[in-house]
Amino acid sequence: MNQQINQPYPQAYADIDRATIESGFTMASDTLTCSLLKTLAAAKPGGKFLELGTGTGLSTSWILDGMEAAATLISIDNDARFLAIADRFLGNDKRLELICMDGADWFEQNKQLKFDYIFADTWHGKYLLLDEAIAMLNPGGLYIIDDMLPQPNWPDGHHEKAIRLMEVLEQRTDLVLTKQCWATGIAIAVKKAV
Repeated sequence: MNQQINQPYPQAYADIDRATIESGFTMASDTLTCSLLKTLAAAKPGGKFLELGTGTGLSTSWILDGMEAAATLISIDNDARFLAIADRFLGNDKRLELICMDGADWFEQNKQLKFDYIFADTWHGKYLLLDEAIAMLNPGGLYIIDDMLPQPNWPDGHHEKAIRLMEVLEQRTDLVLTKQCWATGIAIAVKKAV
């Protein structure tokens, strides 16, 4: 076994990747993580998906690629410039709703929503408002985060934040959690049924 990705890349991926490089965006999820996102998306037929931190839409394209026709994805980012790249290449997908908004404001306005899959790839829903994000998961819902291993673009003190986040997740009794020292460091949790 090796770490090669032996499944097709999303149709829009190469165009989004080029536009991402041109834009100067440096926080995109790596392709190993994206491949896993696609695989896990396929496990939720007809599911309701949430992505916190669209960026330019690279990971969004993989999630969409794993989703079936009846599923829906809300993807949120607060940077209109980068979100415009995702909209340019993925905006015609009827399953996708792209929202440009501050994460805290979005959570405040949408507390009642429930999801089967949450990929938290930004501060909100990960380092901030974690309880609110977990509360939005349906029983059996997936909560996925990446970048839990040290990254070259981390600011000073971020390593300690990542360690604390993992400790908090490990102490939760409403989740079944697996940590993976693979790709950029991934944690996958499933919300327990009450």
